[in-house]
Amino acid sequence: MSRLILFNKPYGVLSQFTDAGTAGSPRKTLSDFIDVPGVYAAGRLDQDSEGLLVLTDDGQVQNRISDPKFKQPKTYWAQVEGVPDDAVLQNLRSGVVLKDGKTAPAKAEAIAEPDNLWPRDPPIRFRKSVPDSWISLTITEGRNRQVRRMTAAVGHPTLRLIRAQIGDWRLGELRPGQWRAIAV
Repeated sequence: MSRLILFNKPYGVLSQFTDAGTAGSPRKTLSDFIDVPGVYAAGRLDQDSEGLLVLTDDGQVQNRISDPKFKQPKTYWAQVEGVPDDAVLQNLRSGVVLKDGKTAPAKAEAIAEPDNLWPRDPPIRFRKSVPDSWISLTITEGRNRQVRRMTAAVGHPTLRLIRAQIGDWRLGELRPGQWRAIAV
């Protein structure tokens, strides 16, 4: 039987168990939160992004989650600069042209700030002269920093990014740094 762990990755944590990066100031990794032998992350979440990360000990499950050919939907909540209008949201839905080509169509909608949202440490920058708002964006690709690049391309840079769902798995009530094992 496969093991599957849902983890709410805090801001600033690497999506791996070791830090082979810069010497001197070690960065937080999954090993600071999860002490379960034999599991590894199914996909990645940037150090400066937060939210749902799935870990497993089953290579086939990992492949189904992370390989783009399976088109596993991933939903993100993005706090963006400005207030995207219907034309901007439609542009995201149609696919956005990035340096590495046009993205696949996405589901995009304006949302209220998500319920039960935790404060980010450190907080996002606040500018009195520039409003911010939230959008929900569901993609089926997994390009490097894709959501951030998409929102920037349509004129609304991402300030904060939280992955809320992968396929049928949801972040739910997990707080940053918390995890739970689920039956597969």
